[in-house]
Amino acid sequence: MKPLSFLRCGAVGVTLFLLARVGAFAEGAVYLDPGQPIDQRIDDLISQMTLEEKASTLYYKGAANARLHIPNWGGWNQCLHGVWSKQPTTLFPISTAAGATWDPDLIHEEATAISDEARALYNIQAPGVQGQPHGLVYRSPVVDLSRDPRWGRIQESFGEDPYLVSRIGVAFVQGLQGDDPKYLKLAATLKHFTLNNQEKDRGRLKAIVDERSLMEYWTIPFKASVIEGHARSIMAAYNAINGEPGAVNKFLLTDVLRGQWGFDGFVTSDLGGINQLVSQHKITDKKEVAVALALQAGCDYDDEEYRDGIPVAVRTGLLPESVLDQALRRVLRVAFQLGAFDPPSDIPYAKIPASVINSPEHRALALKFEREACVLLTNKDHFLPLDKGSLKTLAVIGPASEKPETGNYYDGPKPTVVSPLDGLQNRLGTDVTVLTAKGCGFLAHPATDPAEIEQAVQTAKQADAVILFLGTNLKVEAEARDRTDIALPSAQEQLLEAVVRANPKTVVVLSNAGPLSVKWAKENAAALVEAWYGGEEAGNAIADILLGNINPGGRLPYTMYESLDQIPPQSDYDVSHGFTYMYLTGTPLFPFGHGLSYTAFAYENLKLSAPKIVPDGTVTISLDVTNTGKLGGDEVVQLYLHQQASEVKQPIKKLVAFRRIRLGAGRKETVTFELPAAALALYDIAEHRFIVHPGLFDIMAGSSSEDIRLRDRLEVTAEAANVMTTNWRDFFFCKSFKN
Repeated sequence: MKPLSFLRCGAVGVTLFLLARVGAFAEGAVYLDPGQPIDQRIDDLISQMTLEEKASTLYYKGAANARLHIPNWGGWNQCLHGVWSKQPTTLFPISTAAGATWDPDLIHEEATAISDEARALYNIQAPGVQGQPHGLVYRSPVVDLSRDPRWGRIQESFGEDPYLVSRIGVAFVQGLQGDDPKYLKLAATLKHFTLNNQEKDRGRLKAIVDERSLMEYWTIPFKASVIEGHARSIMAAYNAINGEPGAVNKFLLTDVLRGQWGFDGFVTSDLGGINQLVSQHKITDKKEVAVALALQAGCDYDDEEYRDGIPVAVRTGLLPESVLDQALRRVLRVAFQLGAFDPPSDIPYAKIPASVINSPEHRALALKFEREACVLLTNKDHFLPLDKGSLKTLAVIGPASEKPETGNYYDGPKPTVVSPLDGLQNRLGTDVTVLTAKGCGFLAHPATDPAEIEQAVQTAKQADAVILFLGTNLKVEAEARDRTDIALPSAQEQLLEAVVRANPKTVVVLSNAGPLSVKWAKENAAALVEAWYGGEEAGNAIADILLGNINPGGRLPYTMYESLDQIPPQSDYDVSHGFTYMYLTGTPLFPFGHGLSYTAFAYENLKLSAPKIVPDGTVTISLDVTNTGKLGGDEVVQLYLHQQASEVKQPIKKLVAFRRIRLGAGRKETVTFELPAAALALYDIAEHRFIVHPGLFDIMAGSSSEDIRLRDRLEVTAEAANVMTTNWRDFFFCKSFKN
């Protein structure tokens, strides 16, 4: 269908809806009157619904109701790094790359652009996923933590650290939902709550973790995104958590989510999650029983199982209708906040035009995003940036050079995606001869066609420098597909070694999601760059980094391990047993927070406003950062702490604050953080709450979790000890600002 047809169909649909709405309003329908309080509107609508209509409303495809003039406002929609649509939308880098920017403001800007495109699609009612019109509930972001490098869905996660993921997650949620005081732009859905970190047998997986690890590590990004981000929806995980599958886990969905965190949105199951209670977890052999158990646990929204099972469950006495109505109120509250029942003229987001979809401005933002996300891992003898003036012949080799991976949850027609080869040719023009060779496929075994590699070797020998593009794709790591190894596929490893030996002036650029064990490349390549699955402008951004048009400033959002020998089994969900930078006892290949620059930064003058604070106090921490090099660039200032003595096992260090700054050559900036004592709280399993205990804490500032430049010590005194953290915002977030 042509864009004009989209507009015509949308206009006709809106007109018919408004005509029907006016007729209903004339009959006194309170729920269609925007001037009435939202609770009265919800009660009025529920009072007019049949049992089957109530059930259909809790079915993600079933909102549309001609009798009650309800539009199809919900839907099955995805926007992890761009709107999944039947027409091209802006393709941004994957979520792991978002974490690598360490720039919440940029990710807020990205999510704002995505939600603009999503609203524009809703406004014109373009055909969407699975033939459905686009709705306004989007199943993003993923705020699960990537504690294990084998997890196939790492590309959907912002990283391994609770604080970093919280900051990026809150920014993404707020960008999706907008800032209008009355209306939501979209409803964000946090997923997957929680311990969703393994793809093998995920439908019947029984994840076991102690309460302290659950509350101090796994749930922190969800809590932040609910309390500060005000996410309007959250998705229960397929897996069981300590014996209870996510969709029927009353402790998480009711006691924690609603009781402790004050969540007033709705919970949805993962697609097919209610059916899996029968087919995988086998908690019952009757779907209507599963439906009743899920609703009573606090899971409000599902697919066909709710539509078909709710009437049976109510009529047979398995489900009180009062519980059903409670779920309806939660779901309908979000619908009213989205403006689903109000005239478009009242809703500012209804005016967003189709012209924003994959607009030049959004393409420019995708370029900026990838430029910020690229991480310079190594750079021997300052080999990068390449000197374009002395470069006559460049070899571009590797399976990732011509066909970049887009990543999970972006399907259908794609915009023009700039490959790494295209990007280099765009930036080099005709001044440099570019030679090409694929070398091998992503997964091909070297024995299948050793002449692809030999051709690459001969190409490398002819060039002044080589850019070798290696990595993974969705056949290596994806939803329902964990990795069993973190090394490069064998053919690529052989290609790497052959090319570098043929021409030591080889830069390796990685296009992947989860961490790769590339020790040989670290030791032998001239430089090593992590570029992720970089979106539609990836090729241009990578070329800008390699040629020095942009100074790289990305930082790793996870640990890159030397091998799987450094971490426990994937089935072990206790991170304190050796997962992540917080508990890794060996030396990583590259540490969490690592990233180099074409310039250098000096740290000095670490100051604390006071050496001691009480458990409900706050300390101001400042330090000076100076760009001592000849180029402007970005630095990510990272603040870590460690409790010197504790009755329970504590992280070696944990991130409590960070800020990405931009400094011109020779420039200095004072970076200041406000650290509340509440951020030092530990979860007390006896009292089931967070408590600030007195003690000594090491304060560490640096450029990565291993590159610590400055240290000091802070004491939390015994005055007013055992104070519970009542200010949840203080628990999560340090404030950072410029002097």
